[in-house]
Amino acid sequence: MIDVHCHLTDNIFQDRLNQILDEAKNIGVHAFISSSLGVKDSIKLLELSDYKTIYPSIGLMPYKLEDYGEVIKLIEKNSNKIIAVGEVGLDYHPSTNVDKTLQEKVFVEFIELAKRLNLPLIIHSRSAGKYALQILFKYNAERIIMHAFDGSASQAEEGVKKGYYFSIPPSIARSQQKQKMVKRLPIENLLLESDAPALSPIPGEINKPSNIKISAEWISRLKSIPIDKVEEETTENAQSIFRIRIL
Repeated sequence: MIDVHCHLTDNIFQDRLNQILDEAKNIGVHAFISSSLGVKDSIKLLELSDYKTIYPSIGLMPYKLEDYGEVIKLIEKNSNKIIAVGEVGLDYHPSTNVDKTLQEKVFVEFIELAKRLNLPLIIHSRSAGKYALQILFKYNAERIIMHAFDGSASQAEEGVKKGYYFSIPPSIARSQQKQKMVKRLPIENLLLESDAPALSPIPGEINKPSNIKISAEWISRLKSIPIDKVEEETTENAQSIFRIRIL
């Protein structure tokens, strides 16, 4: 299996990263796409390149845009070392209180950057799924991973028509929205993600990449597909969108 979205640079993993990776590998997770959030975090992530199973993706939260220009420079400078641009996108949750016009402007810059560098985009769209998709459609964005999409199943289906992928976190265990979405989307457009240390299957617990097994089990149950078939299909989907090959 491949965890297509996690944050292995989080301080909570700092002293036990090897343990976290080994635990995941023991249940069949053999690649980790770790996304950075901002300049300092991106530099820290690039230093993890010695781990051959960790593939870096550089981005930032849509509500922390102060240094987005520096993030763009880092992506351009390290385009041969990273596997994707992201996470980037929109966040319209009331708690963020960031100008929507600015968010959209920056989002478009990252879309055009990913196009220019021929890299996939990992999209953050909390409380903004419909609007993120509209912008992606408008700018003909391709190779899209909608991370932990919280919009409606019908909105997700519009993304599927464009060939977009939707990565499913372990929080599906407590999310009727994600359960409904998984029922309606084809397995050919699904991926597994942990978003570790966030989006644990149990509220308040620290999430780990090994928990993508829970995502796979829920997909298997909801779609009446054998678990080994879910693991095989989602792994092939991930290898296709990110253009990687794991043993």
